[in-house]
Amino acid sequence: MAGCVTQAASAEEIGDPVAGEKVFKECAKCHQVGPDAVNRVGPVLNDVFGRQAGTVEDFTRYSKGIVRMGVDGLHWDIEHLDTYLENPKSLVSGTRMSFRGLKDPQERADVIAYLRTFSASPQNIPEAAPTALPHEVALSPEVLAIVGDPEYGEYLSAECNTCHQADGEDEGIPSITGWPDEDFVVAMHAYKVKARPHPVMQMMAGRLTDEEIAALAAYYAGLGAE
Repeated sequence: MAGCVTQAASAEEIGDPVAGEKVFKECAKCHQVGPDAVNRVGPVLNDVFGRQAGTVEDFTRYSKGIVRMGVDGLHWDIEHLDTYLENPKSLVSGTRMSFRGLKDPQERADVIAYLRTFSASPQNIPEAAPTALPHEVALSPEVLAIVGDPEYGEYLSAECNTCHQADGEDEGIPSITGWPDEDFVVAMHAYKVKARPHPVMQMMAGRLTDEEIAALAAYYAGLGAE
């Protein structure tokens, strides 16, 4: 797809867990790992690999969005952890995780390598899934710089509004009204390349050009300003 870069990496190239422990200090404000870990603002991250999103026992602060994503099929592997750590809202709209994200790919890789040491499987099976990092997807600056036409976005929005409510209500379906343009664009491209697991949204996003996604982003962002 135009505007995306795909890069393969082997199991040995995940990252440096020692460096990841230092980066994790930023995460430790909300999350714990290790034998004495307990749920805090965020859930325990032991055995995160292969876990269905939104399912840590006794953790009650999950957003509806992340629980819904888990029901839709999101399980934490390296690819989805990488996407979430870069920008949580690009993977889960409405997440309560108030974290701006790790923009440095190496820092993300190091944190993931560190978390891997707290998973019974696959920490000792380097060749087994989900150890290997199959892809890293990033939007180009050119795609992010596209200025959308909100009037064209309104024209395109009819199909979106069969599920999403333009007035911002989110009963059963997450609201997309008032989203920042970039968050909307990143989320739609995540569906387009199937980094977000929702078959209907993957199909819908797959039909859209970069310009059409930008137009929809501009339209829905504008609704939130009214």
